[in-house]
Amino acid sequence: MSTATATQQWLFPISALEATPSACTLEKEYYDRAKGVEFLFRLGLSLQLPTSALCTAATWLHRFYMRYSLEEFPRQEVAATCLFLATKTEECGRKLLDVAKIYQAKIQNIADINKIQPDSPEVDDSQKMILATEEVLLEALCFDFVVENPHADLVDLFDSCASEPLVQEYAWSLAHDSYRTPLCVLFPPRIIATACFVLAQRLFDGPNSPSLDARISATSPAAHLPTPPSYKPPSPDATRIVVERYGFTDVELIALADTLSILLEFYAAQDESSFPYLSSISSVVPPTTTTARPRLFVPLAQINAPPPQINPQQVSDENLGRTPRSLHGDRSPEPSNALSPTIKNGIP
Repeated sequence: MSTATATQQWLFPISALEATPSACTLEKEYYDRAKGVEFLFRLGLSLQLPTSALCTAATWLHRFYMRYSLEEFPRQEVAATCLFLATKTEECGRKLLDVAKIYQAKIQNIADINKIQPDSPEVDDSQKMILATEEVLLEALCFDFVVENPHADLVDLFDSCASEPLVQEYAWSLAHDSYRTPLCVLFPPRIIATACFVLAQRLFDGPNSPSLDARISATSPAAHLPTPPSYKPPSPDATRIVVERYGFTDVELIALADTLSILLEFYAAQDESSFPYLSSISSVVPPTTTTARPRLFVPLAQINAPPPQINPQQVSDENLGRTPRSLHGDRSPEPSNALSPTIKNGIP
């Protein structure tokens, strides 16, 4: 099986996000996944793991929760297990004991790892938990360890497009943050990498530059205009070079718009009072031609708000829109063999 085929079998239609085994609300599930990936990154940095291991582990976390529920497998336990498995497949092995110690340090909020005793009951329980969860993780992954990440495609884009260093820095950070969303189980790495590059270029150019719609349109807005002066072309042309480099089809351009839309929705849901720099990202207007989908990310205050009162007799299993649940999550949504062509015009 080729790498492309192996990756394709793990891509789901956007509609599958509503049909995962987790019983919580859609917004709560993707908040928990984002926090799980954040915890995973913190563990990985403490273990001094390479980017490839972090991206692989984060991808597995999202694949896992397409088949198993958050209620049965807490996000922190799955994060630690994905990371431990990734240290094996990415050839950056770490001892189970070391992973368990740092796991305990993080959940106990202890900065000094030396304060965690290696023979403590908590560390012993963590080792047993990781090994037990690893068995379920391997089953969920079908022992398929092949993972591609958008960072590799970004390196190619940086080399071929002679982009500004700051644009590269923005794009690299956006690619990292993309794992806090379910993009890695929705779209190929090439689509995600291009979206990160396009958004990075838009942030670099500023609010008065061309819109995202203009940057990812099928035809360059300047294609039918008179020949421009001979000075250096404006930065939007750099965006066009990236989009046109791959010769995206109309369906792939919609996927690119969807990727940008989900990324921007994620940033808009974050607390700008704690991270003021996010305002420049969340103020970017999303593309208008996207696939119809439910909202995935909302501010934390809305997630914690009391749910509306519903008469239980009015709710049936058939109306929940989720896959049947069992001890091991039962089954996952059907993967998508092609990018969804369902389109709406405009995002409310």
